[in-house]
Amino acid sequence: MHGIDVRRIVDEARFGKLHLKIIIACAILLIVDGYDVFIYGAVLPKLMDEWVLTPTQAGSLASWALFGMMGGALFFGPLGDRIGRRRCITICFTLFSVSTFVNGFVTTPLTFGLLRFCAGLGCGGLMPNAVALTNEYAPKRMRSTLVALMFSGYAVGGMVAAGLAIGLLPAFGWQSMFFAAAVPLLSLPLILMALPESIGFLIRKGETAKARTALQRIAPREAFPADAPLLFEESKGAKTSVAELFRHERTLGTVSMWLCFFCCLLMVYALSSWLPQLMRSAGYSLGSSLSFLLVLSFGGMFGAIAGGRLADSFGLPRVVMAYFALGSLCILALGMNSPMPLLYLLLFVAGAGTTGTQILLYACVAEFYTLSVRSTGLGWASGMGRVGAIVGPMLGGVLLAAELPMAWNFAAFAVPGVISVLATAIFTLSLRRQPVATATPLAA
Repeated sequence: MHGIDVRRIVDEARFGKLHLKIIIACAILLIVDGYDVFIYGAVLPKLMDEWVLTPTQAGSLASWALFGMMGGALFFGPLGDRIGRRRCITICFTLFSVSTFVNGFVTTPLTFGLLRFCAGLGCGGLMPNAVALTNEYAPKRMRSTLVALMFSGYAVGGMVAAGLAIGLLPAFGWQSMFFAAAVPLLSLPLILMALPESIGFLIRKGETAKARTALQRIAPREAFPADAPLLFEESKGAKTSVAELFRHERTLGTVSMWLCFFCCLLMVYALSSWLPQLMRSAGYSLGSSLSFLLVLSFGGMFGAIAGGRLADSFGLPRVVMAYFALGSLCILALGMNSPMPLLYLLLFVAGAGTTGTQILLYACVAEFYTLSVRSTGLGWASGMGRVGAIVGPMLGGVLLAAELPMAWNFAAFAVPGVISVLATAIFTLSLRRQPVATATPLAA
């Protein structure tokens, strides 16, 4: 049957205004998301002093948001495959922005933790849907770069959190960091105006008129006959269940990606939650400790963008393995007594090997799954990663309470990176067993 091959049009499209709008809008969403994630590490020293928290208690308090992120990823990821990426993004962004703002008014650790859980639900659900939407509109030749560029907003959010903390904490207290979350919420209507719904989702739901309009915006120079059917990579009845993640030779790849997410997010959250406190314990001032967090986030942003460019040339798995190996070495070296310039360099590369690699992992998973289970696959991989994110801060609290030498703390944080190198190698093997998808008519 002759028709319009939607996947081919998207893959071969020139980068245009629609792509730019999607990248900018999703990047802004991820900046706010990253700010919300990194805010705890920035305010942690103040909270420990004000509420007289032990390291173990502080680590447990950090886990409230992480449990929420796990639940949000597992719930809103599959929901995005059912009700649409755009609608899920709206719900999640509103949820975590409002919860974070209200957190500035609390006076007890319990209330603080409950609101952090609610914010975590929104953060966890936003990521898989934003990545899926960007992936489904990006041209194939630059897909990894665009996903990484969009997701680098997450690292920018960490930089904003650290930068604002340096100025706001001494003058206005930790509450001001949470009040600042109300500002991005006002921009939500403008962001939604720039975000279209996934073309594949529109076709699968039978909304072919909207899909044709979006397709014309992607390729304005092409003419699409009104009577030509839209062809896509999978059938209209494609299932969206979690069980589909383990069918069609996906089991090995699914499990290996879950392990990578677990290990990577363990490192990201262990470092982002405890780096300022560890550096204070090593004798650095609070201002210097927060600047270390800023450099870590800066490395994550640039590492992700550079990694996306490299991945479009050499393949995502190879770049991910190299990033994990290099990041682990730098984290291990952080435990040594290094001169300040070298310490900043190690933190920069460690940021690329942790936060930057996390961004590349999302791109890996988005490429691995087909449309009907893309958000589901991203959500469940992210959900498994949140288990590691929960373990990371708690592990840091236990290690700090044990009063071990600083080098041992960083050595423990580096081990998951080595495990991830092996898991990514297994994922590479699974890619060779993947069947090739063919375009099938979804609607007239």
